[in-house]
Amino acid sequence: MQFIYKIPGYILLLFGGFCLSWGGLIIRSFEEASVWQILLLRSFFFVIALIFFLLLTYKRDAFKIIKESGFPAMIGGFFLSLSFVAFVIAMTNTTVANVVFIISTQTVFLAIAGYFILKEKVTFIAFVSIILAMTGIGVMFSDSVATGSFFGSLVALAIPINFSILVMIIRKHPNLDMVPAIFYSGIFSCIYGLIFSESFSISYHDIFMGFILGVPQLAFGFICITIGSKTTRATTIGLLMLTETIFAPIWVWIFLNEIPTLGVIIGGILVITAIIVKSFDKSINIKGSIT
Repeated sequence: MQFIYKIPGYILLLFGGFCLSWGGLIIRSFEEASVWQILLLRSFFFVIALIFFLLLTYKRDAFKIIKESGFPAMIGGFFLSLSFVAFVIAMTNTTVANVVFIISTQTVFLAIAGYFILKEKVTFIAFVSIILAMTGIGVMFSDSVATGSFFGSLVALAIPINFSILVMIIRKHPNLDMVPAIFYSGIFSCIYGLIFSESFSISYHDIFMGFILGVPQLAFGFICITIGSKTTRATTIGLLMLTETIFAPIWVWIFLNEIPTLGVIIGGILVITAIIVKSFDKSINIKGSIT
């Protein structure tokens, strides 16, 4: 699996966002599982997938890589697991539109964190791209963002903040493979799920959906995001991750026949335009990847 590390970071991030975009559709396909059971199921299969990935990539050295990632990976995994938990709590305490809108603000959080922590300058093109993207996000959710619960919205804010912390840790340790960080996040999330799940009586259908959510959606997505983030500027990471926001309503439209509103279509076009505009920003990092 070493070939994945040779793929340009921006391609991995685009694919990672694409994988994550299936989350809402898959979660809505569960029959009876509670939110904590869903967290437990997806985290369990997430961990299994990551073990296989590390073994296939490093073989006998897999556990050595986990050990070498050390404290930074464990801390990064802890913060990512808080994002997973915040997602579950927020989804049960406010509207889906509120949660998705707040997650999209990770573009701004990453740009700010990149500027102050990584000393990455925000170019004029990057600034214009962020303004375009956030305008697009605002238009997309202008009709659906409800007042909801202040508590749920406040908890949702922890998702982009904790994800930004993970990215900063990844960027601060470019010589470490940080895939173990998301492995730790899965372990922590499994523990949370075990503690808070009401029961462990789960249908075979929901177990299968947990597998789909944990492996192709979450594991593939975060493996690509983690590796891609090593060689990509923080501002670009935030913009490319918006592919999740673009594709999510498309899958609901195709499979659940929920026709997107005019606002969603116009907003999506603005977000895509922002990503295209950013592609003209030819900053190159030391490894030669477009950042």
